[in-house]
Amino acid sequence: MDYNAQSTVARSQQSVLQTNKLLRNTYSLLALTLIFSAMTAGVSMAFNLPHPGLILTLVGYFGLLFLTMKLRNSAWGLVSVFALTGFMGFTLGPIVNAYLSMANGSQIVMQALGGTGIIFFGLSAYAVKSQKDFSFMGGFLFVGILVAFIAGLAAIFLNMPGLSLAVSAMFVLLMSGLILYQTSEIVNGGETNYIMATITLYVSIYNLFTSLLHLLGAFSGND
Repeated sequence: MDYNAQSTVARSQQSVLQTNKLLRNTYSLLALTLIFSAMTAGVSMAFNLPHPGLILTLVGYFGLLFLTMKLRNSAWGLVSVFALTGFMGFTLGPIVNAYLSMANGSQIVMQALGGTGIIFFGLSAYAVKSQKDFSFMGGFLFVGILVAFIAGLAAIFLNMPGLSLAVSAMFVLLMSGLILYQTSEIVNGGETNYIMATITLYVSIYNLFTSLLHLLGAFSGND
């Protein structure tokens, strides 16, 4: 084997090791943030705290997201990740409490949790095993999420339940696509920062869960 061939093999092996390390770090941090988020949601539920409202939620989310992006290459980035996911868990608590107060609320919440888990693990496993490049979805997902976000705001302020349901259905599809896209980026080298990869996957899971809650609640006749 000549020098160039040896060098190519060495680079390939190094790339695989880096990808495996990135996947391991991402999923480890994601698991920890989900646990922490569940804890803050549990505290919020236990004290029956009210939802902070749309404006405060958006300010908190985008503010902490911007902070995380600025600190993503430092140890403080980990602190901001937990601040962001903890805050989102806090806002989730009142939402879950509202569904649990319904006649079949426990069933709706468990179905949403199960559906979220199946979709996430199924799509993640497919992206990792197939190693297909889903980077072509990036532009479509950005535009789709922006349109869905604006439509969601319109549904809230204009009190349009039908549009709200359509937006939830859109978010289920868009977040599923985002899971495929982000996992593919990790596997194929498009994303090298595990903090940002974790945030993207966490937001996908959060929106997927809340969207499924909304849809299941509506179809059960309770929403």
